[in-house]
Amino acid sequence: MSKAELKQISPTQASEMIHEEANVLFVDVRSSMEFLFIGHPVGAVNIPWIDEPDWDINPHFARDIRKLILGGVICNVDSQCAPVILICRSGKRSAEAGQLLVGENFNRVYNINTGFEGDLDETHHRSSLGGWRYDGLPWEQC
Repeated sequence: MSKAELKQISPTQASEMIHEEANVLFVDVRSSMEFLFIGHPVGAVNIPWIDEPDWDINPHFARDIRKLILGGVICNVDSQCAPVILICRSGKRSAEAGQLLVGENFNRVYNINTGFEGDLDETHHRSSLGGWRYDGLPWEQC
């Protein structure tokens, strides 16, 4: 039995997986304010990893994910379950959330390595070096 690990994928790879596998759970882990006002990938659900007002790590994150996967079935390295794809602004918070899920025995966890907006460029702007929006993938905002 091998230990599951967090897999890093690009926005384009994530989009392809979402279109190929009907049961993918696509989770945007940014705060609810970021999700609504900055925008989010079409089809992503918002389960914040860290959220206002206290900016603490969500102690129920894994449980919230489990609730959405097949009505709460616990996944482990020996059974297949719905893949979970995580995204945040630049791929850092979602990597932390993904590590937690792997530690909680989720076995198909993917982190979008450049996030929704990518890293800052030399002029301190996002969405110019990489990310979901940079790659021209579908997104929306309120």
